[in-house]
Amino acid sequence: MNEDSSYEAVRSRDARFDGAFFFAVSTTGIYCRPSCPATTPRRRNVAFFPTSAAAQGSGFRACRRCRPDAVPGSAEWNARADLVGRAMRLISEGVVDREGVCGLAARLGYSARQVQRQLNAELGAGPVALARAQRAHTARVLLQTTGLQAAEIAFAAGFASVRQFNDTIKEIYALTPSELRAARPGKGTRFGPVAPPTTPGVLPLRLAFRGPYAARQPFDRLQRRAITGVEEVSGEPGARTYRRTLRLPHGTGIAEVDEAAGDGWLDCRLRLTELRDLTTASQRVRRLFDLDADPYAVAERLGADSVLARLVDGCPGLRSPGAPAPDELAVRAVLGQQVSVAAGRTLGGALVAAHGEPLPEPAGALTHLFPRIEDLAQATLTELGMPESRRATLRTLSAALADGTVVLDAGADRDEAERALLGLRGIGPWTAGYIRMRALGDPDVLLTGDAAVLAGMRRAGVPTAGLNERATSWRPWRSYAMHHFWNAPATKPANPRPTTTESTGP
Repeated sequence: MNEDSSYEAVRSRDARFDGAFFFAVSTTGIYCRPSCPATTPRRRNVAFFPTSAAAQGSGFRACRRCRPDAVPGSAEWNARADLVGRAMRLISEGVVDREGVCGLAARLGYSARQVQRQLNAELGAGPVALARAQRAHTARVLLQTTGLQAAEIAFAAGFASVRQFNDTIKEIYALTPSELRAARPGKGTRFGPVAPPTTPGVLPLRLAFRGPYAARQPFDRLQRRAITGVEEVSGEPGARTYRRTLRLPHGTGIAEVDEAAGDGWLDCRLRLTELRDLTTASQRVRRLFDLDADPYAVAERLGADSVLARLVDGCPGLRSPGAPAPDELAVRAVLGQQVSVAAGRTLGGALVAAHGEPLPEPAGALTHLFPRIEDLAQATLTELGMPESRRATLRTLSAALADGTVVLDAGADRDEAERALLGLRGIGPWTAGYIRMRALGDPDVLLTGDAAVLAGMRRAGVPTAGLNERATSWRPWRSYAMHHFWNAPATKPANPRPTTTESTGP
């Protein structure tokens, strides 16, 4: 997009571009999201920025009406595999707060100077400024959803001192922390967090997404594969709640996400032993539910295929779910090789029961964290009742993840990670591709030869011959095409919004 088309998006208050760019108004000193409901400013008074950090660095404060810091993340960072895309995924995980710019650069394999220069050139802000904007957003959420003291919030959000916290809040929001807390939005407000909870220790969040969201499919998938002790899904379809345990950098957590979508958000509740993990926990849940996707871009590309167009129209907003813990996903992918979904779930439950880390205090059906890969690398795994060759593959994978031979963090080089996986005995192209799609969030994976995809193609009336050639036109959204085939209805849809059958995909 150029500035003229960006301004047209602002004029039409187009929520499709929330998070893709920000605009600032020179006469007011405020920056907003494109869908801000305020009066559209004159074109000559508007400047555009690729990130909120760039707008803040130019001296603009966040709009109190549309809360531009609460927008979904840009889908560009998921699609891009270059230095900037990888850096943005790591910054969103809180790496700069925990390890500094040098730690970020080391993970990326570049010098700190190169990372700084590249981010400034493309985004108008360096890693410190980007992390600072994220800390400010975390602080606002804590101010408006908890009764914690300001000093506690400052350190929980990642600030080095209370003074730095106070200065940043005043600069970005033009309010003191106390004033920002008093300005919390009401329960029915579209933008921003919900009102403070009545349950102590619970952080309620509204996880924003853009466009339509097909919630049934990811919840169906999670319910079928939920591992006892680590995950559970309760409630009836349409009103289900997914709960799971999380192993986080500073402690543990429990995430709860409701299936019913609000006006552009999913309701989420986090229980954390360390508030410093709020940013990491929320980002991991976002990846699991693919909340930073751009369904408009996906629909535009896949809809150009005459057969896929029917599936896209029949299931708008279908996502390609990721994983809250990449190492866990890799282990579960190997567990599920060549067995049914039910058998894979049983194996996962046995693994957790034998090697999972018990929670200090069970939370309903949630009793354990998923096993550490370091423990699995040394385990015999005889309790799984699998052939020794498959147990050896699990140990080999776990050892490679533990010693860094295979890296699956948010900033991993996807091509390099897939090559490393294929170099491990017992892991073939399907498993490596599936891990790349789910654990690394790659939106452009095609699992050729996948039985469930081929069955979905036949249901949709798509010739299975020449799949690779046909799929070229689906790039860079081939992962989403696979999900449409996995969820393809049994017959060609006559209604633009049919009821889909249960997916048999992995």
